[in-house]
Amino acid sequence: QVQLVESGGGLVQPGGSLRLSCDASGRVRHIDAMGWYRQFPGKERELVAKMIMRGGSEYAGSVKGRFTISRDNAKSTLYLQMNSLKPEATSTYYCHALISYGPVEAPRADTYWGQGTHVTVSS
Repeated sequence: QVQLVESGGGLVQPGGSLRLSCDASGRVRHIDAMGWYRQFPGKERELVAKMIMRGGSEYAGSVKGRFTISRDNAKSTLYLQMNSLKPEATSTYYCHALISYGPVEAPRADTYWGQGTHVTVSS
């Protein structure tokens, strides 16, 4: 099991910055990928940014160049630095972790979600 706790959300003005944190506990050494997702009303949860533990990251096109995903291995913490925030970024942001296992020909994965932290971008 992996437990994820997000923090850092809040109210920020357009053009401002926020840094979200996700503290992971449990089987953190087995995590293969972590990321941030967000969900708008009536829509499916969408990827914001993700990081593969062995290397590599991916960003949604709408945040590329403004958001940065990073991690502190010593603290088992994932971050999302969000700069130049726009009102359309208002959403609940969820931390996600994935542990893959099983043979190559039949891979499986366990996924874990945090409770979410809400970000409001408004003047």
